[in-house]
Amino acid sequence: MTTKRKIEVFTAGCPACDETVAQVRDLACSSCEVEVLDMHDAQVAARARQLGVRSVPAVAIDGRLADCCSGRSPDADTLRAAGLGQRR
Repeated sequence: MTTKRKIEVFTAGCPACDETVAQVRDLACSSCEVEVLDMHDAQVAARARQLGVRSVPAVAIDGRLADCCSGRSPDADTLRAAGLGQRR
């Protein structure tokens, strides 16, 4: 049995966020569990603060904010290097 990789996408419903959601979904594999989280929800915002999210869109993989999301927008190469789209 393969353990799923948990992908959290923090969004605010803007076009840039929608683009990142689409990119993550395109890159995800069958071992990735993608969850889109709305920053307008107080619990989501609290989770984002725990992870160090400073701007949206942002992506966390297995509970760790992807390097590309520390102060800048996500990019495919960095997300792949963090494990997105790869079986465990």
